[in-house]
Amino acid sequence: MIAKLVSPLGSPKLAATTAQFRSFTDPIPARRASLYRRVQDTTFVLPHVPTKHNVPKYTRAEFPRKIWQTWKVNPLAFEQRDLDTARSWVGKNPSYRYEVLTDGNDMQYVEWHFGPDGFNRPDIVNFYRSVKAAIVKADLLRYLVMYAEGGLYADIDVEALKPLSKFVPERYDEGDIDMVIGVEIDEPDWKDHPILGPKSRSFCQWTFMCKPQLPVMMRLIEQIMTWLSGVAKEQGVPLAEVKLDFDQIISGTGPSAFTNAIIAEMNELNDNTGRPITWDAFHDLGESKLVSRVLVLTVEAFAAGQGHSNSGNHDARAALVKHHYHASNWPSRHPRYKHPAYGEVEQCNWVDECVKKWDENVAAWSKLSEVEQKSILAEKERKEKEREEQRKKEEEDRKKKEEEDRKKKEEEDKRKKEEEEAKAAKEKAAKEKNAGKGGEKAAKDNKS
Repeated sequence: MIAKLVSPLGSPKLAATTAQFRSFTDPIPARRASLYRRVQDTTFVLPHVPTKHNVPKYTRAEFPRKIWQTWKVNPLAFEQRDLDTARSWVGKNPSYRYEVLTDGNDMQYVEWHFGPDGFNRPDIVNFYRSVKAAIVKADLLRYLVMYAEGGLYADIDVEALKPLSKFVPERYDEGDIDMVIGVEIDEPDWKDHPILGPKSRSFCQWTFMCKPQLPVMMRLIEQIMTWLSGVAKEQGVPLAEVKLDFDQIISGTGPSAFTNAIIAEMNELNDNTGRPITWDAFHDLGESKLVSRVLVLTVEAFAAGQGHSNSGNHDARAALVKHHYHASNWPSRHPRYKHPAYGEVEQCNWVDECVKKWDENVAAWSKLSEVEQKSILAEKERKEKEREEQRKKEEEDRKKKEEEDRKKKEEEDKRKKEEEEAKAAKEKAAKEKNAGKGGEKAAKDNKS
């Protein structure tokens, strides 16, 4: 409903109705528009002064039948891999609308919905315009879309395995649910680890469903604004120049921020005030669970096949999507902590023995002499060089084999072609010979 109310493509009748509503609730649009124009050229975040929105609150029981994705370009310019995943959503959900927001139209979308004739949040519009880190904008945009219009959001590299009708089990009433989310990482044994701890318990935000105008989405958006503005202040730079590492992204805008906001909202709505809701409620989740109007699905639903968190595989009955990760290259611009000798602990993929070994090595490192450390680094460099040489050799062997196979195929095709041509020529000659004999016979018959 919201999409129609604030969309330039909405019906004329509905537009007229909402125009009357805007006139009633907002008698001084020129003053607000003036404020908005002044804000456009600034780079700081304005404090939000609550005002009456001119967009009615969403009251429908069902989720909006809309699928959202975001990417650099529009679907007409998708690579084949992105087309394949996009078609999986459209193909399995033919009655749903589908839309992709791109680097070329995302700002227009935010201005339309959060500008003076939308939710009247110039601070949000200005903040989004000021941020330049692509992954921060990607995270923020999905939350803005889910607040404004709701529906289902999925990363561009996420494939639909089952239709959306399967996302809410039949035993639930859709009217009792405001969000559908799934477990992503369930490794609470590492909650106190200095690096893995904040990432050890999280819900998935590469796929989730929302009804519009949920307070949790707005609180998450505002928390991101406050957090990143604080980081910019600490670094003494504008929002556009903030530098963030991997863990800051995860905890500031990504899965950890998403998870913390949802659990806080669950506790806000929790009727049982004596027992706070913690991650314990979702650890080793064997079946979906409805908590404070949030339907939490098992890890297999959105995050199967990870190799950790008992996530199973994509053949599981509960698996609803498959994340291909081909668009998940943002860590290259926001690196993880990498120990000079032992690399990234995330490479362990939550395997207990590997993580413990990494911790032991790192702890022992600080006690080594400089000579011993240099020796370890030299050995590491030697092994890496050997691996690189081996990789290059395998690559050369692969290319050599491909070239040999190509030449072999060309020779085989040439031989077959020559055989076919020779056969055709032989058949033609035989036909001509037979035709000649037939002509001679006919001539003899005519003479006789």
